[in-house]
Order: sequence, then C-alpha cells, then structure tokens
Amino acid sequence: MKALITRKVGMTSIISEDGALTPVTLLSASPCVVTQVKTAENDGYTAVQLGFEEGKHTAKPQVGHFKKSGANPKIVREFRVTEIEEDVKTGATFAADVFEVGDTVHVTGTSKGKGFAGTIKRHNFKRGRKTHGGRSYRRPGSIGSMFPQKVFKGMKMAGQMGNEQVTVQNLRVALVDLENQLIGLVGAVPGPRKGIILVKGAK
Repeated sequence: MKALITRKVGMTSIISEDGALTPVTLLSASPCVVTQVKTAENDGYTAVQLGFEEGKHTAKPQVGHFKKSGANPKIVREFRVTEIEEDVKTGATFAADVFEVGDTVHVTGTSKGKGFAGTIKRHNFKRGRKTHGGRSYRRPGSIGSMFPQKVFKGMKMAGQMGNEQVTVQNLRVALVDLENQLIGLVGAVPGPRKGIILVKGAK
C-alpha cells in the first residue's frame, strides 16, 4: 500500500546529474502504524487506518482502539483503497521505502490561512478605474439582479481565505532518504512548515 502520513519540513532544491536544478518539498516520513483495517463486509467500505507519531495524552476510548496494534499514535488518518493487500495487517508499519523515485503521488494538506480577504485577492477580480469619476476601486460590483431578490449560494464575494483542505495531484517523487526518513516531491505542497501532509500513490 502506497500511503503515508507525513509532516512538511520545507522546500529546497536538488541538482541532477545533467546539472538541472529541481525545486523539491521535503516531507518527514517517520514510520506509520496500521491501527485498523476496514472492510466492506464489516464497515461498508474498504480503507486502511494509519497512525503517525507518538501520542501523550490519549483518551481512554482511543487507548482501547489502539491496543490491538500495540501503538499509541498522535495522529490518525484513513486512506480509502480498492482492495486490502496481504502485508497490510493491524500493527504493521510502513516507512518512506513504500515509495520509489519516479512514483506519482497525490498529496492532501490544509492550506495556509490568509484571514478575511477581498475579492481581488481571493478571487482575482480586476480593480475598477481610478480616472474619469470612477469610485469603485476594489468593490466587487453587482452580486445579482432584482428578480430573485436574493444572493445565490456560491457567489464570489469577500470572506475567509485559505485554511481549507487542498489536494495537489500527480506530483513526482524525486528523493527517498531512508536514513533521515525523508521524501522529496517535485514542486510545492499545500500548508505551512510542520503541517500534516497525506501522501497517497496515484495508481
């Protein structure tokens, strides 16, 4: 199973043998423990639940849940799969070596929060004219006609920007460092440094 819970370390660049410079995001991939295997017969869907890092103040219900795996993880996430592989059993561990250089992965994280933002910053609206009597420099403009007498849901307006789940697809694995437990992905990954990033194989 090609899936891991990781933490974002930051960005750097690597130089290939032909001298090309490639921007890379480093992810800390300490071993993940399988805390539960869900099947369609028992749970209605097929998924693998992974635990990441070590928890300190775990609640009693979670302690009982983790007892079978023999771990006490801090962070738990589920990955939907089509079928359960033979090596995926409760208590099994997966590290950075589940991925290889050249693999294509999808990554999911929580984007940086930007606070309350206007329509120009949030939705790339254009600024109004500043000459010939124009007074609507950064206003959103019309938000609907008179007839419905309401604003339709989904209207692009000012509001909270960022701090939402973002998935970036088809990133290439450029580095796998088992000694330092690191994975390097070509390009940018959503979220701040130390943020939780879910990495799953694209195929």
